[in-house]
Amino acid sequence: MSVARYPFIFRAGVWKPRTSPDTFQGVGDVGLTWLQRVKREYGLPVATEVATPEQVRKALDAGIDYLWLGARTSANPILVQTLADAIKENPQSLKGILVKNPVNEDAALWIGNIQRLQATKLPVFAVHRGCNHRPCWAMAYRLRQEMPEVPLLLDPSHMSGDAARVSGLCRIAAELQYDGLMIEVHDNPQHALSDAKQQITPAELEQIILQLSNVQLSNCPFSDCQLTWLRRMMDEVDDALWETIAKRMEVSRQIGAYKKAHNMEVVQPERFEEILTKRLAWAQNKSLTASAVRQIMEALHSESIRIQQ
Repeated sequence: MSVARYPFIFRAGVWKPRTSPDTFQGVGDVGLTWLQRVKREYGLPVATEVATPEQVRKALDAGIDYLWLGARTSANPILVQTLADAIKENPQSLKGILVKNPVNEDAALWIGNIQRLQATKLPVFAVHRGCNHRPCWAMAYRLRQEMPEVPLLLDPSHMSGDAARVSGLCRIAAELQYDGLMIEVHDNPQHALSDAKQQITPAELEQIILQLSNVQLSNCPFSDCQLTWLRRMMDEVDDALWETIAKRMEVSRQIGAYKKAHNMEVVQPERFEEILTKRLAWAQNKSLTASAVRQIMEALHSESIRIQQ
């Protein structure tokens, strides 16, 4: 990833499609005039999110340079097609479109949305924002494989939901040869009207840019970076695996409390044999050896017994 590969774009959500109608929904149309001022006074290209054809027309009339489609919009391919059609009607001076991955982990839908937007003949940028604060590296990996020509940006703010993790994710983006970043910045995050926990300060953004400027990056093709991608995918699977094990042990703790309250024996061999038989049968369809599954189940059972005692 090169910090200078694509221009610095000032992005701001004029209209904010939020889950609850009781939360901040954006300042509305007046925000377009604020973006015009940013463009005029600082010479920066500007971007805003759109979710309806009417918003597309208003943004284009205001001279917005880039439009972006959010994760909720990206989950609806019919809506994406409607927006693409609205853009094609009168693209004016639009320089490009950014489209985030859907809220759910669906690489095929993300790719399909990009194809719909490419029909506008405008540059399309894929924005990887993760799913429910999980990276979902496998989804972006598939996009890289199937559409290597599409610039891929990382949104560490939404991916983490935590300002403290943004810098680390930016370094990973460099490691995986992303083409850019989409970062949420606020001069006083504690008073932000939305997504306060994930926003960094301008000073923190400056530090990230300086750190990335000092990173020595190779211009290796994607094929040479695949092992790094696969290791990140493995790390994410491991994280989920250990979280699941921790949840299993919490259930074991509750079972132990129930057994004590009802004067039941902690060790119940018939129950373990029932679970083990089920998992051994499952292993046959997953190309896993019975011995490995038995060892794993025995280790989990042993820890469960310890917790229940």
